[in-house]
Amino acid sequence: MKEPTLSEDRPVSGAAPRGTAGGPKAGGAGREPGWVLLARVVAAVAGGLALYAAFPSLNWWLCAPLGIALIVASLYGARPRRAAWLGYLGAAVFLFPTLAWVRTIGDDVWLMLVAIESVFYAAMAALVALVFRLPWWPLWFGGLWVAMEWARSLIPIGGFPWARVAFSQGESLFTSYAALGGAPLVSFAVALCGALLAHACLGRRRPPLRRAVPVALALAVPVLSFAVPRPGDEGRTVNVGIVQGNVPGRGMYVLGDEPAVVLKNHSNETKRLAQAARDGKLPKPDIVVLPENSTDIDPYRDEFAREIIHDSVRDVGVPTLIGAVVAIGETERATRSLVWDPVTGAGDYYDKQNLVPFGEYTPFKELVLALWERASLVGRQSVPGDKPGDLKMGPVTIGAVNCYEVAYDSTVRGTVRAGGTPLVVQANNASYAQSDLPTQQLAMYKLRAVEHNRAVVAAATTGISAYVTPDGKVSWQTRELVADMNVVKVPVRTQETLATKVGALPEWALMVMGAAAAGFAAWRGRRRGDRMRNE
Repeated sequence: MKEPTLSEDRPVSGAAPRGTAGGPKAGGAGREPGWVLLARVVAAVAGGLALYAAFPSLNWWLCAPLGIALIVASLYGARPRRAAWLGYLGAAVFLFPTLAWVRTIGDDVWLMLVAIESVFYAAMAALVALVFRLPWWPLWFGGLWVAMEWARSLIPIGGFPWARVAFSQGESLFTSYAALGGAPLVSFAVALCGALLAHACLGRRRPPLRRAVPVALALAVPVLSFAVPRPGDEGRTVNVGIVQGNVPGRGMYVLGDEPAVVLKNHSNETKRLAQAARDGKLPKPDIVVLPENSTDIDPYRDEFAREIIHDSVRDVGVPTLIGAVVAIGETERATRSLVWDPVTGAGDYYDKQNLVPFGEYTPFKELVLALWERASLVGRQSVPGDKPGDLKMGPVTIGAVNCYEVAYDSTVRGTVRAGGTPLVVQANNASYAQSDLPTQQLAMYKLRAVEHNRAVVAAATTGISAYVTPDGKVSWQTRELVADMNVVKVPVRTQETLATKVGALPEWALMVMGAAAAGFAAWRGRRRGDRMRNE
């Protein structure tokens, strides 16, 4: 019998025969031996753990394709129902440690989040079980993986794009694909590489040469990233001051007993930067950036806050980006990036578009507040902004992005398309200090820099504040839980990458490819099943 190749493959022993819709019924002759089921479980668990190791803080990026290969091995040849729960298992093993920083809010929230997010992986795994029947299935698998990450970035309640495979590749051989097709193409490349590695090891015995073909293709995927075109330097720079003021509290009570302390910390650190520049210890900044929530006291309404901010900005003498929580009417608020001029004061602003559910607003407010006392900590409900973050500051137009929303492709892309350069990320990770969240976010900065050919300047209340070059390299960063500041020389790039120009088109193409393959496999399976029954 001819051995299977990339264009003709067969599942492992005990699975549904080729061309049938569902395979043998439970309890029939096709039931898998116990050792096969155990091997599947072990592969799913090992794959989930390997995926976790690819993410910060471990940063073993090569574990991402290896982890996906193991997950593919656990699913290969399984019927859709079994594949679904194996996919759920692998996802839960991956997400529990990767999202452990959510425990700051509560173990129940952590468990609930992982439980919900794992459903997307289970649905994908059920579809993957169908496409194993098709020629060139590693391609269709990659498309379904992209579709799964797209879905979980969209629903429920605005989606949760954290822990996408692309975000484990902030500095790897796969990173350059971001400049070609954004984060979705990076995820696809990693998933395809892992599926090809699995293909080389699965199926019946085959000659070494036939196993070598998918291995060679798997190795070619990251190597081909070197051919991705990247814009060059344009010779223009800007000096950006970065301020990290630190906060007194920890966990859910980061402001401590007195919110004004946070404002004073950042004001004092801004003054320290101004003095260092006057003394020649640091270059004179053209603009200065403070973190998200550098003042939780509304400077529009509170004269005390306004005076403190204006005093420090006047001292540094250049336009400064303040992270402010401001009132909208009597019951709502906005998380605002506010340009503060040393002469005229508050000016242009950007309001955060992608809000943190249960952190900045409460979905299903009446029900949740009745069932969950901690939800009252949100206080005033935030409202999202409706425009990109292109803000004129001194000699440049920056691209303002706020913390959580750096994970959203369209938000970052919209800011770059509006003319924002460099990208400026204001973050408040104080509740999650010394967890994996700040390092995971830093990896996102690296990917976004490469994706859009833009330097990324990040200011965080407690860290990690950083400067990332357009090539995705961290040129400077702070430690966590310390007050710090610096002035960095940042290249101003205006050329767009192909990823910026084409936007979500590669993602949609990959998703349609995967969905069409799954639909065709299901249709063909039913058709052949009907034919066999008629015979």
